[in-house]
Amino acid sequence: MQESPLIGFSDGPIEKKKGTFYYTNKIGGTPDPIPGISHAYNQCAVCDGILGHVVQIYCPLAASPYHRTIHVFACPNPQCSGKPESWKALRSQFLESEMKQPLALQDMNGLQVKQAAMSTTDWCDEADDWGMEAEDNEPESRSQAHTETAQPVMDSLTAGLDVSNRLQGLCLNWPGDHGGAVPPTAVPTFQPFYISVVEEADLVGHDDLQHANKLLREYEEREGVAVGEIGTCEGERAEKYEKAEAKHGDAVFSSFMKRISLCPEQVLRYSWSGSPLFIAEPPSNINQMVPTCAQCGSPRVFEFQLMPTLVSLLRSKDLSSELVLEFGTVLVYTCRDSCWTSGSNAPVKEFLFVQADPDQKLFK
Repeated sequence: MQESPLIGFSDGPIEKKKGTFYYTNKIGGTPDPIPGISHAYNQCAVCDGILGHVVQIYCPLAASPYHRTIHVFACPNPQCSGKPESWKALRSQFLESEMKQPLALQDMNGLQVKQAAMSTTDWCDEADDWGMEAEDNEPESRSQAHTETAQPVMDSLTAGLDVSNRLQGLCLNWPGDHGGAVPPTAVPTFQPFYISVVEEADLVGHDDLQHANKLLREYEEREGVAVGEIGTCEGERAEKYEKAEAKHGDAVFSSFMKRISLCPEQVLRYSWSGSPLFIAEPPSNINQMVPTCAQCGSPRVFEFQLMPTLVSLLRSKDLSSELVLEFGTVLVYTCRDSCWTSGSNAPVKEFLFVQADPDQKLFK
């Protein structure tokens, strides 16, 4: 059965006194690295500027023993807007068992790339974890255990290493970056917000359906297009495009608007190995454009996408400066096997596909 996509939306600003962790789903702020993963400044491949942190998503896969977090970065430089080279998605993982001994003491010569055995239909029995960790009573290994033990354990491990080992593991830049150390004040930082999640199927209640169809009638009158009634989207693999032409001539965009009308404030859609929701006609060879995993050679699958409503939330944390990031939707594709090298201290770079918004004014 096809899982209903998970819908992420902003759930309030993160206060300065509130600490966040690698399992906190959030917009903006600074990335929270997984234990043992080097924290670095990422540079734009277009202008060499420093990338700002856009979202942090904790997304463990049900068939995998790994904790798993994905960070998305982007360049706020206007000249880089819409260019995929100015974006970066980094996947980090770790096993709790690896925290029991310092990384420097592990046998680095015996490291192997491990792949979590999973099928494309075995997606996230525990997927709600990535958006509910702060509100629900989680298993000990997901919430309280991490908060009370994960960081102290890593702190004690780090303190136990000698200076030479710590210097050996120090990394100012992740693989692929080509700059030196950057003063923290030079890093563009967006205002931080929590992300909460619901299943899209839960939005299709009777009252929601009436409201959504009312919005559709208004949309039809404004655009001169016949969309039809919204039914439950559960189990659908793809949208059916309208037979009539919209005034702007973009049936794909009309279909996009129809789908998100159930929750216009959504900032993220998550559906591991599901179908993305394009905002404009994608290239006919989009599947061939997605490269295989550079680390293990496995195919990549769609995992989640950023939505245009997120644009209005991406404002500078420093009120004296202005950061502007424009996009329609950003699709993130990740290794199907979620491969990971045991003991690695560097994240895996994944693939992004960026689409510009054909009618950005609708989201202003």
